[in-house]
Amino acid sequence: MFSVGATTTVSAQKMAKTVMVGGAAMYPTKNIVENAVNSKDHTTLVAAVKAAGLVETLQSAGPFTVFAPTNDAFGKLPAGTVETLVKPESKETLTKILTYHVVAGRMTAADLMKAIKAGKGTATLKTVSGGTLTAKMKGKGIELKDEKGGMSMVTIADVMQSNGVIHVVDTVLLPN
Repeated sequence: MFSVGATTTVSAQKMAKTVMVGGAAMYPTKNIVENAVNSKDHTTLVAAVKAAGLVETLQSAGPFTVFAPTNDAFGKLPAGTVETLVKPESKETLTKILTYHVVAGRMTAADLMKAIKAGKGTATLKTVSGGTLTAKMKGKGIELKDEKGGMSMVTIADVMQSNGVIHVVDTVLLPN
């Protein structure tokens, strides 16, 4: 039974399409980190993941659902925030923010929409950091609300990875 599931996963990955993000192909056969390092739109996120010491975690089997903020999303934060967060003394805060963008398991856009429908318009997502994100539909897109009331739109959904899925978002999500 276990091997059938593994075969299904491999088959699904082979059938998943390669998506372009930040000018680079995101291959479904590569893990989250292997793909993210090639995206010109995610250099800040990659630097933050390295500073927080999360590379090994995001290369593990997972699966993970990652809401990946772009460089422009990080640019919306107050001046000096990113520079402060990547300092060694801010590692705990940075780790909390980054793991707040991760949900255990593989949730495609269809899965998110199904959860939103089942929740009568909203879905509460438990993040790896222990916080919650609230997902809802906005037009044909998916909008996320963080614990501070901030809103972020999924701009590219279903970037399939060998160990999960990435949804590109336009704003950094902040936990309480």
